[in-house]
Amino acid sequence: MSDDFNMSMRKFLKQVGVTSQQAIEEAMRAAGDTAGKTYAAKVVLTVDGLDLEHVVTGEIKGQS
Repeated sequence: MSDDFNMSMRKFLKQVGVTSQQAIEEAMRAAGDTAGKTYAAKVVLTVDGLDLEHVVTGEIKGQS
């Protein structure tokens, strides 16, 4: 793959990671006491123009 492709991919994935973490942290603060709780999380990635739907699931543990 080309350098331009790799750079654009890394830039996009960094933006996804940083903004997603910020949104989750904000939601956790708004929820109040989340200690001992576990939340199901899901990310659905689609790319216009490509036949792509990629789903990632996991769990996020509350903080004390």
